[in-house]
Amino acid sequence: MADPDAPVLVAPYDPKWRGLFERERILLENLLAPWLAGPIEHVGSTAVPGLPAKPVIDIMAAVGDLGSSRAAIPILAAAEYSYAPYRAEVEHWFCKPKPSARTHHLHLVPYASRVWSEMILFRDILRREPATAQSYVDLKLRLAQAHRRDREAYTDGKKEFVLSVVQNARG
Repeated sequence: MADPDAPVLVAPYDPKWRGLFERERILLENLLAPWLAGPIEHVGSTAVPGLPAKPVIDIMAAVGDLGSSRAAIPILAAAEYSYAPYRAEVEHWFCKPKPSARTHHLHLVPYASRVWSEMILFRDILRREPATAQSYVDLKLRLAQAHRRDREAYTDGKKEFVLSVVQNARG
């Protein structure tokens, strides 16, 4: 039986990722206009020039709150975004077009929340600190090899590193 989730594959950086984000950002600005409370940001490893990554564009959209933005779920479904109640207490999470063939992840996150600020801070640190970015790449490659068919274990394996980087940055 085939695995319902796409395998964890880390690919070399692709300069096309920026354009893929920009195209999707324009679509999402229109779809999410009633709920947006801030910018739509390119986050995750594909947002860091030169960084190898899973070739899935991570997008974070600032919403006012999770309750009112639930109304966006059926609108996003019509644009091939599949909702999953992953971390539902802090975000609405989607993948496009389906779990077995992902091109995009979308996070609807309350603007200026802890999740929002930490995701932006981590991305920005990776962009400006090559040694930290390389340590992250090394970890991701090890985890991808160890957990090729277990996305949750791959993601969980990165949490301690991300938390440590964010905590060090905040002092």
